[in-house]
Amino acid sequence: MGLIAALPDIDRHDKSVFVMHEKSEKLIPFHKHTKGQLSYVEGGIAYITIDNRTYVVPARHFFWIPQGMEHILEIGHTATVLRSLYFYAYDDISDPFYGRLGIYPASELLIQMIKYTEMWDEKHVTDKDENFEFLVALKKILPKTHKQPLPIILPATHNKQMMKIVSYLEWNIGEKLTLSNVSARFGLSERSMSRLFKADMDISFLQYLKTLRIIKAIELLLDTDKPINEIADDVGYSSISAFSDTFHEFTQSRPSDLRKSSKAFRTPSATVP
Repeated sequence: MGLIAALPDIDRHDKSVFVMHEKSEKLIPFHKHTKGQLSYVEGGIAYITIDNRTYVVPARHFFWIPQGMEHILEIGHTATVLRSLYFYAYDDISDPFYGRLGIYPASELLIQMIKYTEMWDEKHVTDKDENFEFLVALKKILPKTHKQPLPIILPATHNKQMMKIVSYLEWNIGEKLTLSNVSARFGLSERSMSRLFKADMDISFLQYLKTLRIIKAIELLLDTDKPINEIADDVGYSSISAFSDTFHEFTQSRPSDLRKSSKAFRTPSATVP
């Protein structure tokens, strides 16, 4: 049973934890759960879209989606293994962590704990099951060990003028793009361009461009074997150190670390049967 087929079953028992480990590449359209969702991205990359904002989840990171939050989930790489736990929500008021969407680098402890849950794959686990306390403990450590979510968020737009601008940025991401030259290309003053980004997408031009570059870099690191210096150049960085520092700012890891961890999970031993 795949994740799409399992959607109606996830909320069947409100006090259980539903476990789902799946290797796939697919788009799961708008849906929501009465449970909180913890998903660990093992290799590859995933995208979550909520309220016209796309959140990028690279390999060896996890995301938490609060109960009742409608979202689209796109698994964007054939090598992606998504390990998901859907938790009961009756104690979510115990910590603000459970009430907000967040993407976090996964600690080694959490990775091993999530992998251990594979014994319950495609099952509801309740307090009547042996080792249920293990899942309770896993949920409780999340706020204590993962406090700072990552800022890899790309807002969307329905403004026709902005759609042309962001499309231009995507297609020319490797070029020297500045507020000055992009504004001039679209017949706008720098001030007008800045206001347009802030008013339409609640983000500055520079922050949007930095985010777009890092997302493209993550995709190239995971989907190609290009050297890191070439990827830096492809996404508009002339300095490998500046690229690495900005990458770390967004992901809390270096480009080489992300690539190494992704390759580790492409081996047959890392796949889910």
